[in-house]
Amino acid sequence: MNLGRHSISATTPVQIFDARFDPECNIFTTSTPAGFAVYRTHPLQLIRKRELTGGTLAAVVPLHATNILFLLGGGRSPLYPPNKVVLWNDALGKEVAELEFRERVRGIACRRGWLAVSLRRRVVVFQIGTSVTRYGEWDTGDNPRGEHRVAVSSFRGGLLAMATAPYSTLLAIAGRQVGHVQLVRLPPCPVPVSRNPPPSSPPRKPPPPPSKHPVSIIAAHTTALTTISIPMSGRLVATTSIQGTLVRVWDTITGKLVREFRRGTDKADIYGVAFRPDEQEVCVWSDKGTVHVFNLVVSGATNRHSTFSPLAPFLPLPKYFESEWSYAQYRIPVQSSHISLSSTSRSAKEKAAVDMPEEERCVVGWIEGTSDDPAAPPNTKEFQLIALTFTGGWYRLGLPKLAGRAPKRSSGSFKTSPLSPSGSPPPASHLSRAASVAGSSASRLDKGKEKERNKDPKKESRNCALLEYRRFGRWDGWG
Repeated sequence: MNLGRHSISATTPVQIFDARFDPECNIFTTSTPAGFAVYRTHPLQLIRKRELTGGTLAAVVPLHATNILFLLGGGRSPLYPPNKVVLWNDALGKEVAELEFRERVRGIACRRGWLAVSLRRRVVVFQIGTSVTRYGEWDTGDNPRGEHRVAVSSFRGGLLAMATAPYSTLLAIAGRQVGHVQLVRLPPCPVPVSRNPPPSSPPRKPPPPPSKHPVSIIAAHTTALTTISIPMSGRLVATTSIQGTLVRVWDTITGKLVREFRRGTDKADIYGVAFRPDEQEVCVWSDKGTVHVFNLVVSGATNRHSTFSPLAPFLPLPKYFESEWSYAQYRIPVQSSHISLSSTSRSAKEKAAVDMPEEERCVVGWIEGTSDDPAAPPNTKEFQLIALTFTGGWYRLGLPKLAGRAPKRSSGSFKTSPLSPSGSPPPASHLSRAASVAGSSASRLDKGKEKERNKDPKKESRNCALLEYRRFGRWDGWG
């Protein structure tokens, strides 16, 4: 019996139905069988938890770092009907409004003062102020994404995304034809009201209008879309399809293809794409359990290419050989394969398995953290990744040192968690597994690239460094 990638535990694994960041990645929310919780992203800290009785939630969507949350019922015993979106004021600790539709809600996206709700064949937009008013409605193609998956009670967000930066206007939704993206221009996003004294610098001015009329439709793929992602500015849009091999980035003004990246050669279910706040890089994660990082800047030249790519201008090679591959990867360790040692009845085990999260399911966001490189000046800031797994794992990842990049980050050491009782470290099994993954085998590269890397041991490592590891869920008294 092979137990190499399994964790033996006498306790029931953490059940997290959904986890998602706010647009700035300052906080993230989780929904569990007991209710929901709000955490600070970095340093990891439990801000608030709400225990709810009478049912479970499929998703809790934060409206930036405000007290307003959007709740969606789901699971085996939904707290709310699947055709409702509930507005929750966490300062009051109660529901303040609800939106009811004639069909199941597939997904939602929000920004300051606005909410977009994705249904099977349409997207409805609401303006949120002292009251909730319907702003508009747009038809889309068939959107089976975002259905509540009974096997794991997770909520797959619908095909829509909203720009959240001040003065941004973009709402990206699925088009009426397969593989198309529809770009909708909403009123400009307002500037957030600061509670601090006004800064000495003049306020930021709105950007000038585009020199030509922006496009409204992008023919992104020939197969059905799986994700639509945009940065906070709304200047770009990233799309993926059911093939799960390519990520395409488009200019939202001209509609032209900016870059095309190859995640891998085998089919995958891509869960999400996230832009770095300065729009210099993107990261992609999928059901393969691997996070891929791509450089968006042409001058960076850090993405991997096939050894045959220089011959493309001279020989009629397949497009595959012109592909750009990720310059950095990280392999999320499997943590949901637990073997219970407790004497639980078979029927109870089967019932609990219905709500178990998918293996290696995660969500990833960007933060600006302090460099762990001892050679860097004190308090040096750099962009890092935070990966949240649906089994309660929190990973802070540093990007590798490559040509044209910042100094290499150290792999760091595991620190005691402020969320664990008495400051005790995470379980040894998790530490050894995470440390081994952060070493020589932190990523699963495609077959050809893996062989090439092994042939040259002097090549720079393209594995993200595991800087810090935490557990959230049962370890902070929640779950």
